[in-house]
Amino acid sequence: MEALPLHPKLVHLPIALAVLMPLLTTGLLVAWWREWLPKRTWLLAVVAQALLFGTGVLAMRTGEADEDRVEHLVPESSIEAHEEAAEGFVWAAGVVVALTLLTLVLRDPKAARIAGVVTVAGTVAVLFLGYRVGNAGGELVYRHGAAAAYTNAAPQPGAGVRARRNRRVDDDDDHR
Repeated sequence: MEALPLHPKLVHLPIALAVLMPLLTTGLLVAWWREWLPKRTWLLAVVAQALLFGTGVLAMRTGEADEDRVEHLVPESSIEAHEEAAEGFVWAAGVVVALTLLTLVLRDPKAARIAGVVTVAGTVAVLFLGYRVGNAGGELVYRHGAAAAYTNAAPQPGAGVRARRNRRVDDDDDHR
């Protein structure tokens, strides 16, 4: 078996951060409003969101590099759906980086709080977009068998669907 691709190793960090960011930004915003923590702690949100964006860019680039390897196994429309979802996710994450930074640098407390609320909403949107990317990627791997491109015996196109159908038949036999 050849070396496993880098893409599946990288994609988990931006997705995990997308799940955590709404919690982190909400907690920091509440702590800042209630004066439990100083505004400068919002820098944690800036750094975490920048990490999400950066690892998202890396994951997208490695996915593009793997595309040639799997395109003979999966429908082009599925690859395009995953790629478009990834682009939307990464661009939205970049916009939210700008919002987190804006929240940090605004001097007017009311404007900064409004920017913070918009940032929290943005992190929720990025979470939704991350779910779409993960779902589309999961379909490539589990429905269409894209991972087979990295095994010794790569199946024919559509093998992921046939294997799933065969498992259902086997599962039905177990219940008799």
